[in-house]
Amino acid sequence: KVFLSSGRDSLRFILKKTKLSCKEVLLPSYLCGEVITPFIQEKTKIKFYKLKTNLEIDIKDLKNKINNNTKLILIIHYFGFPQDLIKIRNFCSRNKIYLLEDCAHSFFGEFGGKPLGTYGDYAIASTMKFFPLYEGGCLVSASNRIEQIQLHSAGLGFEFKAALNTLEKGFEYNRMNLLRKLLSIPIWFKDYIWRSVKQKTSKKNSFGPGASDGGFGFESDWLYKRSSFFSRCLTKFASRTRITTRRRENYLILLEALTGLPGCKPLFPDLPAGVVPHVFPLIVDNPHKIFPVLKQNGVPVVRFGEYLWHNIDESVCPVSMSMSRKLLQFPCHQELKPEEREWMIAQIRRTLLKAEAAL
Repeated sequence: KVFLSSGRDSLRFILKKTKLSCKEVLLPSYLCGEVITPFIQEKTKIKFYKLKTNLEIDIKDLKNKINNNTKLILIIHYFGFPQDLIKIRNFCSRNKIYLLEDCAHSFFGEFGGKPLGTYGDYAIASTMKFFPLYEGGCLVSASNRIEQIQLHSAGLGFEFKAALNTLEKGFEYNRMNLLRKLLSIPIWFKDYIWRSVKQKTSKKNSFGPGASDGGFGFESDWLYKRSSFFSRCLTKFASRTRITTRRRENYLILLEALTGLPGCKPLFPDLPAGVVPHVFPLIVDNPHKIFPVLKQNGVPVVRFGEYLWHNIDESVCPVSMSMSRKLLQFPCHQELKPEEREWMIAQIRRTLLKAEAAL
């Protein structure tokens, strides 16, 4: 297991190790551009495969699209719900194709009694999506040696920023109020220094990876830099039991509260054992009416894959097009307080019922 500063760096490492330049890869059609960019930079040929209505891989479509030049298939365990890993693992083994598990939505979770990420030749994950961290990515392999990758620290400035930015994010959500008061002067001093340094340097994101600061694309300066000491420690010592239990509890409460409402349906109406959800995905009939109202009211709703890659359309995968428009995701985070969760549920229910009444 290797910890880097972002998931996209982990993906770039895999592409270099497997020497996929000028080869062909198959990617799911429902994904964000950050996943595609490293393949383009490594000059790989990309094909997109179809997904079924529950976001399960369309194996039949994979069979129609592979050829002798196909060297890797990337799969995504959408929102923490695993693909059929036995089926896809057997498919890749028969055709001598690398299997890459994208576990950005599934840092935890199991399938068939084994952890997600252990079926593929390689797996990548983003620690920022499951832990309260400023930065962090993970590269693992159950069948290939990766420990020889030589990483180095990004420096004291980065280490300091990673720790303080993590705390500041908690302060934004009204957590750790006493600590916020104690650190008010150091944080003010940090912000002052940061502004001064940025005015004197033309190097963008010199104190943090773009993945953490809302940037896109690949930054070669961060490829061989390991995740901060603060992030690695928090990832190691955080309670897995607490994280998985609370996420499942929150998901089930959201599922019960939102099932049966008009104009919507949960993407996954069941929560199988071993699944640790990243978010609660809800398909809505009128996203153009629902989404802006929820955002305006302060509901933390997001849309994964809202903007698909430029050449993905209905002819490539109608399911992906529909999901990019209609699928909304709500938090089931382990730190979600009961009163925050109930407020969010009330806002969602009110918005959906009001939209339905207006039809």
